Amino acid sequence: MNYFIVDDDISVRAMLTDMIEDEDLGTVVGEREDGESVNASLLEKNNVDVLLIDLLMHKRDGIETVRHLAAEYTGKVVMISQVEAKDLIGEAYGLGVEYYITKPLNRREVVHILKKVNERIVLDESIRDIRRSLNVVTDQSLKGKPAKKKTIKEEGYDILVELGIAGENGAKDLLDILLLLDEDHTLNRDGSLSLKNVYQRLASQKEGDKTDASEQKREAKAAEQRIRRAVHQAISHVASMGIDDFGNPVFDKYAALFFDYEQVRKKMMELKKGERHRVRVDTKKFIQMLYWEAKRKMKDS
Repeated sequence: MNYFIVDDDISVRAMLTDMIEDEDLGTVVGEREDGESVNASLLEKNNVDVLLIDLLMHKRDGIETVRHLAAEYTGKVVMISQVEAKDLIGEAYGLGVEYYITKPLNRREVVHILKKVNERIVLDESIRDIRRSLNVVTDQSLKGKPAKKKTIKEEGYDILVELGIAGENGAKDLLDILLLLDEDHTLNRDGSLSLKNVYQRLASQKEGDKTDASEQKREAKAAEQRIRRAVHQAISHVASMGIDDFGNPVFDKYAALFFDYEQVRKKMMELKKGERHRVRVDTKKFIQMLYWEAKRKMKDS
């Protein structure tokens, strides 16, 4: 695989290059220190399969660069992001970015993610070859009518099933929130989600606008607690799958997407060795990623 690295930290570029070459993941065919100097023709000229790009840069950041490349670059994008920039991940995810590496770089995490990216590229190419050779006829053309698309709540439910929390009390609240976010984009404008507003809207929807304000406040607090318990259960479920099989596709897909990877590792140590760790979950990030993942699945279906 051909890799291209864009990061304003020369040491990060050097570390990524060493990891890629040491693990025989591919070849680094180019690098730049800012997104402003990257365009689709440059990537095409170097036959770039994977673009590794920093989220925050001085002149043109990763999100703006990916948006600029979206119409022409067809390879995979791996976003490199700091923890404090995680609120921007939702916007990047909406642009088609599927993979993330967090700073400071963790060799095991980087190698694991890049191996999965390589496998995904090979799999996608194999599928394209099969379709070309067999001239697959889609169900839509056979039936003469388009297949019914799932709603955002239906897509969200499928994700919650994978996360092992579809039966939790907070699952219904999470699905109702997906519908709220989909119907009112002001609740998540520019990736800035106000959980307080969301919980208030959720309570108002359930209890009715004419319900006493104190009742709505209690329901909002109860919904928040139900959701937090569900998210804690989700990280436990994902961590347990990682213990049994580090290559588990659900663990691989969701561990770093819905949670802070370091917190997942703490939960894995807790489950594996019986050690007590203070595992924190970011409910806002979980809800944002659930929304973006459900939207992506709707778009792809």
